[in-house]
Amino acid sequence: MPSLVELHAFLAVCRVGSFRQAAEDLCVTQAAVSRAVQRLEEHLGGCRLFDRSSQGVLLSERGRQFRQLIEPHVVALESATAKFMEPRAPGKLRLSVIPTLGTKWLLPRLPHFQARQPSLDIEMRQFRHDEDFIRDDVDVWIEVKRPRRRWPAHLQVTYLMGRDIIPVCAPQVLPRLKQPADLMREVLLHHTNFPDNWARWANMAGLPGEPKLGPGYDLSMNLIFAAKEGLGVAITQPCLIERELQNGELVVPFALPVSTGRGYFVCTDKNRPATAGQLAFIAWVQDEARATSGA
Repeated sequence: MPSLVELHAFLAVCRVGSFRQAAEDLCVTQAAVSRAVQRLEEHLGGCRLFDRSSQGVLLSERGRQFRQLIEPHVVALESATAKFMEPRAPGKLRLSVIPTLGTKWLLPRLPHFQARQPSLDIEMRQFRHDEDFIRDDVDVWIEVKRPRRRWPAHLQVTYLMGRDIIPVCAPQVLPRLKQPADLMREVLLHHTNFPDNWARWANMAGLPGEPKLGPGYDLSMNLIFAAKEGLGVAITQPCLIERELQNGELVVPFALPVSTGRGYFVCTDKNRPATAGQLAFIAWVQDEARATSGA
């Protein structure tokens, strides 16, 4: 078997695309990383794992295949070791929250929870779009249910809110929208991960044909900003635009919420005993979500 040193060096270069940056991340010399990768290639029968050029370091096809095979297992070993050596501190709560929901909905409310739990140290950890939920540095995730993706078996998953979507626009666009069919003449802004949202809404509104989509955005935050600037009509969850609606920066032309069947979910690892901080946060965030949905 290759050594873990060699596998760590290989995976570090995979992640950053640079031997120099990989060496910095691993706190070793660049030569040490190069030698480790070279030993690994020799161990694999002279297999070339990287294509090196003046533009940088890219995985070869064989390198890509090898990474897919080993990375989950190396990460699992790291997670198991961290879990064994560093039990979670009961006075700490580490959250990973999908960015727009965290910024627009959770963070404005978090001081109220902190006031209830003044001894609880809350940390916001990096959100990963390719989350595998085996990290040991997160106690609670708030994630979106993605199409054709199943939750891992080790997760305890509870629906929070955000299934419904509505059209929103800047106030200056509103006079042009007398009936839902008028939307089909507007620029329809959409989220690139959920391009079917407009079709769902149009079908529920009884509009014929397939909506012609305008510009797409990979973050709801940018989608909302574009709508505020009058670049088109967006479709999004009401919980993400509370402040914009209150301030009159956005308006709802047609109060017809449509369910996507997705929404946001609270996730925890059911194989790890829950701390008092975890339980308190989950109960509180569910209360806040119910209040938001009932508003």
